[in-house]
Amino acid sequence: MNRHAQAAVLFLLGASLLHAGATDLSLRYVKAGLRPLLLAAGAVLVAAAVATVWYERRNPAPRHHEPRVSWLLLLPVLALILIAPPALGSYSAMRTGTALQQPPAYAPLPAGDPVRLGVADYAARAVYDDGRSLRDRRVKITGFVALDRAGTPYLVRIALNCCAADGLPVKIGLTGRVPPVLQPDAWLEVTGTYTARRTKDPVNGGPIPFVEVTTARPVPEPADPYDESWNS
Repeated sequence: MNRHAQAAVLFLLGASLLHAGATDLSLRYVKAGLRPLLLAAGAVLVAAAVATVWYERRNPAPRHHEPRVSWLLLLPVLALILIAPPALGSYSAMRTGTALQQPPAYAPLPAGDPVRLGVADYAARAVYDDGRSLRDRRVKITGFVALDRAGTPYLVRIALNCCAADGLPVKIGLTGRVPPVLQPDAWLEVTGTYTARRTKDPVNGGPIPFVEVTTARPVPEPADPYDESWNS
C-alpha cells in the first residue's frame, strides 16, 4: 500500500464518519451528544488524507512495498459503509440486569394529559420517589417489548453512557390492558397510570416497576432508539 492508497483509505474512513455523524446512522453507534466529536474526527481524517496527497506530490518518495496486512484498514471502512447494525434489543435486555439509577432530583412534570415520559424517568420516579409525582397523572411511554421466560411483558429502553458497546437496559413491567399478543423487539407506545407493583430483575436483583396500561399501540422504531435521560 503506497502513500496514495493510504490517503484513499483515510479519505474513505473520514468521509464515512462524516456521513454517519451527519445522519441518524451515528445513533446506532454512539449517543447523540457525541455527534460533534464524530464529525470532528471525520474532518481530521479527510484533512490528513488531503495533506498526505499534497505532501507526496511535493516530495515523492522512492517506491517500495508496504506490508499487505495494511489493507486490513479497509475492513472498518467497509463495515461502516455496508453494515448498519440493529439497535440492541430484547435479547440483550433480558440477559442484562436493569441499569436503573436514582437521580439527584426530580423535575416537575410538564402540563398535559397524558404526560410523555421516558422509560428511565418513569422507572426512577416509580421506584425511588414511590410514585409521588406520578399519582393522579396519566403517562405515555414508548419502548420496545421484551418477554421473560414466564411470558411477562416489559417495556424497555437501552441507556447509554457513551456508545452502544456500554448500553444497559431499563425495564418497566406491563400490567392492565396489555395486548394479548406481543412480539419481542416490537416498539410500543403505552398510555397508563402509576401502580405500586414491583418486581426484582432476575439478572441482578434490581427493582423493576410496573405501569398500569390503559391503551397500547404499535409504533415505528424511533430514529434514536437509545435512552440517554438516565445520566443526562
